[in-house]
Amino acid sequence: MVRTPLTPEERERGERLGLLLREARGGRSMVEIAAAAGLSAETLRKIETGRAPTPAFFTVAALAGVLGLSMDELVVHCTLVGAS
Repeated sequence: MVRTPLTPEERERGERLGLLLREARGGRSMVEIAAAAGLSAETLRKIETGRAPTPAFFTVAALAGVLGLSMDELVVHCTLVGAS
């Protein structure tokens, strides 16, 4: 299966998501948060660094739950200014 290349906007949204997750994680370890969300630390690392800019909904929801973020906060933080 050939994957359609991501747009610059999708990449930027992924970077914003990663930054928000890193900030919410604070001093807690990546391993601790990933385990609590049922993910590998490598998956969390890829999301936080923008190497996985379009993670699955349930992955994002699990991380949000562990980090105490609402899905509304994620949408507001990751929506690009001027995006419809």
